[in-house]
Amino acid sequence: MNVQKYARIAGVLFLVSLVAGGFGEAYVPSKLIVSGDAAATVANLSNFDFLYRLGFAAFLIESLCDIALALIFYALLKPVSKELSLLAAFFGLIATATFAFAELFYFAPLLITSGGGYLQTFSPDQLNSLALLSLKFYGFAGMIFTAYYGMGWIVRAVLMFRSGYFPKFLAVLMAIGGIGFVVRNFLMILAPAYASDVLLMLMFPGGLILTVWLLWKGVDVAKWNAKSSGQ
Repeated sequence: MNVQKYARIAGVLFLVSLVAGGFGEAYVPSKLIVSGDAAATVANLSNFDFLYRLGFAAFLIESLCDIALALIFYALLKPVSKELSLLAAFFGLIATATFAFAELFYFAPLLITSGGGYLQTFSPDQLNSLALLSLKFYGFAGMIFTAYYGMGWIVRAVLMFRSGYFPKFLAVLMAIGGIGFVVRNFLMILAPAYASDVLLMLMFPGGLILTVWLLWKGVDVAKWNAKSSGQ
């Protein structure tokens, strides 16, 4: 196994995932969804149809990267603990799968506003309301299972901290980001008024530095080999 090559690939995939996720999950919805105004939202979906579809395509790119990253980080961290590394991969895959479910609500307004004959029992205002409701479900469903993503990174952070071939400060940053995701998820359920988006942003510093580190430094190959041979 060329561990340094795996690390570089992980850096590239992480970078693509961050860019695609930021575009599809933040930029596009902010440009198209008008909170509380169903008619304006549907008008935006119609006027900027290609941008709307690009948002979904960006999610597909992000999800493909995240699935590959689950495997690569499993391979990179397996020398520390095969079981925990596998657990982190499972958390990552479940996170991607649940967000894929949420994306169905993102795409549904295209069907709701398509004008199909079976929809003619609804008035235009009702269809607009259903379209906005679907997008509201998308936003909620996308966040209600973020604990899986956060737990995946908490476990990886523990393995990175113990590895000796990843810097400990990176492990701490990623653990903070993972905890932010888990805490916000439970706050959404138990105390929605306190579920601040700032908790999600805690992942950004660690994710950005980890991406740069993987592309620039990778891992300490000698220590990885020593850890791997000691299994």
